[in-house]
Formats: sequence, C-alpha cells, structure tokens
Amino acid sequence: MADTGPVLTATAATKRFANFTAVDHVDFAVSRNEAVGIVGPNGAGKTTLLNLLAGTYPLSEGSVFVDGADVSRTDAATRCRMGIGRSHQVPRPFVDMTIFENVFVAASFGGRRTRAEAYRASIESLDLCGMLENANRTAATLGLLDRKRLELARAIATNPKVLLLDEIGAGLTDAEASDLVAIIHQLRATGIAIVWIEHILHVLLRVIDRLVCMDSGVVIAQGEPKEALAHPAVIEAYLGSGVA
Repeated sequence: MADTGPVLTATAATKRFANFTAVDHVDFAVSRNEAVGIVGPNGAGKTTLLNLLAGTYPLSEGSVFVDGADVSRTDAATRCRMGIGRSHQVPRPFVDMTIFENVFVAASFGGRRTRAEAYRASIESLDLCGMLENANRTAATLGLLDRKRLELARAIATNPKVLLLDEIGAGLTDAEASDLVAIIHQLRATGIAIVWIEHILHVLLRVIDRLVCMDSGVVIAQGEPKEALAHPAVIEAYLGSGVA
C-alpha cells in the first residue's frame, strides 16, 4: 500500500517581525497525493507561512518536518534537496541564461543528480510544462505565461516530494491559468503533494482536495473547500469590517 502519511508538517509555526506577528502558531500538514489550497485576505500570512515551510524565513517558534525529519533549523537550499520545491508569485529566472540552462541548474542543484540525470530531468520538466521547443531561447525574451511555465519547470526539476505554489495564476487570463491547471493535474498523477496559495478561487478549486483559510496570521477554517468557504469566520474575513 502506498504511503499516504504527511510529507510536510508544521507545528505551532510562528513568525514575528519586530512587534508584528505575521504567522501565529499555525499547525499545518500535507500528505502525499494531496493538494491543499491556502486562501485569505491580503496580509493574512499566507506567503509568510509558505516561506516558513520552504525555509526562506527562519521560524520564530515552532517546528517543520519533512518525512518526519525535523528541518526547523535548515535553510531553503537544504530543504530543496530534501524534497521541497517552490515557485514564486513573481518569476525569478536567470534572464541571461536560456530556458534549458535555467532548468538544468535547478535539476543539478536541487535534485542531486549526475550531469546525465540532470539533463534528462530538465528535458522531462520542460516537456511537461510545454517549454521544450523553446528551450534555447533566453529567459529575458519570455512573456508572463512562459515565465510562469519556466518557474514551474524549474521547481519540478528539483525532484520535489511537495511543491509549494505562490499565486501562480496571478496576472494570467482564465485560458492561461487553465493551461497551468492542466500541468498541475499531471503533477498530481505522479504523487507530488501540492500546497497552493491562490486568489483566483475558481482555478484553485479545480485542483485541491482541502482548503485552509487564514486571516491575521492564524487558520480560521479548513476542510472540504466549499464547507471551509462557507464558514462564518471566512465570510467575515472577506466581507466584514476586517477585510484588508
């Protein structure tokens, strides 16, 4: 039987910036073959939580585990090699390098592969993301959708157990976002766990199994997506006096 236990877990994850608490004792877990969405108003702490999971920010309190191993004091590079891949809301390619070179760097560094293995992984990632025929273009020539595709291909090339997606649909048309959804569905079929922050709810709901709703640094509701969105605290966060 396939292991469906948690691949990534956070307990009491907390991040303070001076006197401001951006994430306040959040418990979170995602299992293999699971897709979890995270939503909330601007300033809810969503991206900060993702940064704590990825190791981009150090924890003020709490712990993070990958496959049961405590990685709370490890940096983002170490966590990447342990299986945490991520994309950023604003793509950050190496603009003077080709699309292939961008992905090859990720496959070599994040995946701990030989040169030949990294080459094959790069080809596979680019093919999955619909970028293979443009592999020799420089990243500086890409429009927003193709930069998003490249960002996703780089994350996939690190051989992740769990993929953290931050607003990957932002700035795209519905048709463009649908292209990315199709790619993410293919990733799910391989067993990669997905954690996805997204403001475009109808896109997010096409992928996820479970929804986590945040406001003011805490989780205010979670569960089956439609039920979580109907929770009174979620309605208040979006429509009440506390909306940001």
